[in-house]
Amino acid sequence: MKRRVNSIIKVGLVEDDPGVRANLVKMLDSTPGFQCHGAYPDGVSALQSIPGNLPDVVLMDINLPGMRGTECVSRLKSVAPTLPVLMLTVYDDSEEIFKSLMAGATGYLLKRTPQDQLLEAIREITEGGAPMSRQIARRVVEYFQDMKQEPATPQRRGCELDALTKREEEVLALLAKGYAYKEIAGQMSISFETARSHARSIYEKLHVHCRTEAILKYLGQATR
Repeated sequence: MKRRVNSIIKVGLVEDDPGVRANLVKMLDSTPGFQCHGAYPDGVSALQSIPGNLPDVVLMDINLPGMRGTECVSRLKSVAPTLPVLMLTVYDDSEEIFKSLMAGATGYLLKRTPQDQLLEAIREITEGGAPMSRQIARRVVEYFQDMKQEPATPQRRGCELDALTKREEEVLALLAKGYAYKEIAGQMSISFETARSHARSIYEKLHVHCRTEAILKYLGQATR
C-alpha cells in the first residue's frame, strides 16, 4: 500500500485499555500528517467497523477481551488482504510474535517503543515496510532456531532461496534482522530506491506479497 505524498495517514486503533487508547488517539491527532480513524476497545467492534471504513493502517493489541488480537488480525485480513496491521503489545515472547505474523500482521512493536519510533514505524508500514525492532526480529530468529531440529515436511524441502541473486540474499538477510530500507542502503552502499527494488524482486521470486512473508519464508528455509 503506497501513500500519496503529503497525505494524512489514517490510523485505526484496537486497544482495550482506555488510558492507552486515549493516549494513542491524542498522539495521532496532535501530530501533523496523522489522524485517528477509529478507536475500538475490542476485536468484535473493530471487525464491525473497520472493513467498511478502512484506515491506512491498524494498530492492534494482542490481549483483547473476547477475541485475541491475533484472531482479529486473521479475520480482518480475510476481508481486507492489503490492510497493513501493526501489532502494538507488551508481549515480546517468540510464540506470540510468530502467531501474530502468521495471522497476517505486517509489523510488531512493543508498547514501550518511544513515540517518535512508533510514528516512524507507522509511516514505514504505509510505504510497504514491515517495522520490527531488532529485539523482536531476534526473537523470530530464535523461534525458528528452536524449531530447526524438527523433521522438515515435504512442503519445506524445496528452497526458493536458490532463485535469489547474491545481492538479493544479502538484502533479505538484513530484512530478517529488522533493518529498514534506509539502513540496508547504508549497510550495502546502495541507494534507498535500489534497496526497495531488490526487495520487490525478492517478493516476486519467493511468491510472497509483503516483507513479513518474505522474512518468514527466509527464516523457515534458512534454518533447515
